Amino acid sequence: MMEMSLSADKAYHVGLVAYYENKFQHAFLWFLYTLNTLTEYSTTNKKDLLHYLSLSAYRFGSQHVAIHFCQQLLNLDPTNDEVKVQLSLYRHHHFMRTSNSDIFTLNTESSKYEALCRGEVDERTSRRQRALSCRYSTGGGNPRLMYAPVKEEVEWDEPRIIRYHDIISDREIEILKNISRPLLSRSVTKGGISKIRTSQSVFLEEGNTVVARVNQRIANITGLSMESAEHLQVQNYGIGGRYEPHYDAEDNENERIATFLIYMSDVEIGGATVFPKVGVSLKPKMGSAVFWYNLHKNGNVDLNTEHAGCPVLRGNKWVANKWIHEFGQEFRRPCSLSYWE
Repeated sequence: MMEMSLSADKAYHVGLVAYYENKFQHAFLWFLYTLNTLTEYSTTNKKDLLHYLSLSAYRFGSQHVAIHFCQQLLNLDPTNDEVKVQLSLYRHHHFMRTSNSDIFTLNTESSKYEALCRGEVDERTSRRQRALSCRYSTGGGNPRLMYAPVKEEVEWDEPRIIRYHDIISDREIEILKNISRPLLSRSVTKGGISKIRTSQSVFLEEGNTVVARVNQRIANITGLSMESAEHLQVQNYGIGGRYEPHYDAEDNENERIATFLIYMSDVEIGGATVFPKVGVSLKPKMGSAVFWYNLHKNGNVDLNTEHAGCPVLRGNKWVANKWIHEFGQEFRRPCSLSYWE
């Protein structure tokens, strides 16, 4: 994390996001990075920074570190009674648990999701990906693609994750963004607004010719019916925006059989789509899309399709996704009688 060349102000903002998500060690390390990179041009207030360094250390359980930064804050502002009270509490009241971990050393045994988001891909995974193939695809012989096949790259074989390159133009992307901007609202999960999904989104109906054209292109490429598919959803992730590990499908009637995810921007740092169960990380590439089936042919959820959108650390992430449902796919992707398929 410390190798990233984020400005002090941007790093401070990331630290605040981590702090209010109760990830106090991450928050502390971002605040420490901010302290070490502050310049005369930074807008971050040093008193505020020391305050959060002290609080995040204390809430993590590093009592002595919390006292150290609280004392620094008091040195900057000797007349501040609130800081004096806070320092006294740190010294004499131990109502927070004491951590056995070193706050300065990030735990390397964190979740696979976090490791993938940091770019820690297993070499065995990389070797397996390098053995996979690329080709031109006609979507199973679709007449619309016979003279203009799409560039298909196999990103992973099980579950099968396909990336399609150059499937949407820069002009179409700008139109989708312009339509969506005034309509965006906080994204929700099944339980409503949740901290696991921090983005803005909107579903676009086919009234616009570009939306209709993109939907038709998805149908051509996948060979699937859009009869019961959801509207095209455009999502925007700002700095810190993410979608933690989740499944697109559950076990409902007419479930989401497949996901088609279009990248409408590059992302400077962060924002990858990762599959923790299989150790795969896919970097956003503007104009490309990734596609996978959420269900086995027998209708059961493929547990290896658990995926996440990593936090955006620098840049702005735009995606459009199409959730395709089971109804209408009976002859396009026939069910299997085998429990294992």
